[in-house]
Amino acid sequence: MALELYNTLSRSLEPFRPLDPPRVRVYGCGPTVYDYPHIGNYRSFLVYDLLHRYLEWSGFQVQLVVNLTDVDDRTIEAAARSGVSLREYTHPFTEAFLADTRTLGILPADAYPVATEYVDKMVEFVAQLLGKGLAYTTEDGSVYFSIAAFPGYGKLSRVDPEALRAGARVAVDNYGKDDVRDFALWKSAKPADEAAGAAWDSPWGRGRPGWHLECSVMSITELGETLDVHMGGEDLVFPHHEDEIAQSEGVTGKPFVRHWLHVKHLLVEGRKMSKSLGNFIVVRDLLEAGHEPAAIRHLLLSAQYRSELNFTMEGLEASGRAVQRLLDFEARIEEVPVATDAPTAGLAELATTALEAFRDGMDDDLNTADALAALFVLVGQGNAALDRAGPVPPAEREAIQKVLASIDRVLGLVEVAGASRTLDPGTITRVDQMVEERRAARSVRDFARADAIRRELLERGIVLEDSANGTRWKVVGRVEGTVSHG
Repeated sequence: MALELYNTLSRSLEPFRPLDPPRVRVYGCGPTVYDYPHIGNYRSFLVYDLLHRYLEWSGFQVQLVVNLTDVDDRTIEAAARSGVSLREYTHPFTEAFLADTRTLGILPADAYPVATEYVDKMVEFVAQLLGKGLAYTTEDGSVYFSIAAFPGYGKLSRVDPEALRAGARVAVDNYGKDDVRDFALWKSAKPADEAAGAAWDSPWGRGRPGWHLECSVMSITELGETLDVHMGGEDLVFPHHEDEIAQSEGVTGKPFVRHWLHVKHLLVEGRKMSKSLGNFIVVRDLLEAGHEPAAIRHLLLSAQYRSELNFTMEGLEASGRAVQRLLDFEARIEEVPVATDAPTAGLAELATTALEAFRDGMDDDLNTADALAALFVLVGQGNAALDRAGPVPPAEREAIQKVLASIDRVLGLVEVAGASRTLDPGTITRVDQMVEERRAARSVRDFARADAIRRELLERGIVLEDSANGTRWKVVGRVEGTVSHG
């Protein structure tokens, strides 16, 4: 089967057909950099990465753009509270977001447009909407989009424009407008905007762009007038993405997006995430608590993106064990003895079946639950086959290694685990010295010292495995702190 994606616009699964194959233009709504993104945000960002990886795996040439919103009410208010400029306030959060994406193995986007760098183009965009009669100015120098002038409004969210009156879900801006349904394209500057350096000149006076306008201008500037895929959390369907459609199609007269993909909200321990509930989690909190990036990645990808996902600490621990099981299987395959005249162990057939099941799961609207199941069925059946076998034919080992590597190009679990477990040469030397010290302690029956060394290494994420051939060690988590000696 070919890739099918659920399109929020049509409310149905549709075959994925980019406008200009093999090129695929993809835009994802990125973070508002007024704080650290939470794990619910990262569920969306990892889905962006999953689609990016799978499209490339499938032979497409992906151009991915993820924006950074650095000017809106929240960033301005936060900068004002901190007594610094908008750029001074938002820059550290931008850098933290990019660092977290690297830690979680999210492939870099082709561009991370920052809203404040596109203001001139936003002014031009607003001027076009005014020229087409789709927008109007107010006495204070603000500009609003006229929903009544755009007949297609509501086609994404299925809202009834006539029902959008005071008290409806559209936020009422305190800038004055003709109709409560209309949304701001340009907001006249307030003293706080000027103080934060968040005001620019325009034909209508000093002001700043509206949030919805920012994404339309950045996406069209970077990717063109029609996008193949536009992604975001389900909370963005209305009004953000609905407003993007209205202003974008109002200017270009062309369909704005071919496939709208929205990620379902994340629950934490069965409840909606909230700072007031004490369950607001950011990635750096999990890392500081000793959880591996690959475990976080596994858990956030464990459910299909349109399905509910309940993030729990128990689930995160289970994801860590799942990643370790995968790494142990890969290591076992690497170390299995091979012989050209060995009888078949059936590994090639298992690999072929797993790859087909993985592809079927991914083609079914990025169903990561099925895709991961295919991978771990291969791990289970592969281990059982190796339990029965002696040496295996080299071609069989190569076949299963190729499939594992191919699947990981999409899921990125081994890749991320390997990156977080990489040890510097000095640490490797110290671990080897401690293993030798433990061997010496055991030889003189100083089992207390030997056990203390094992515990110290385990606390650092290193496990010792004793066998008739001696002791070997492996990294099973992020190595915490500096491994000491003596």
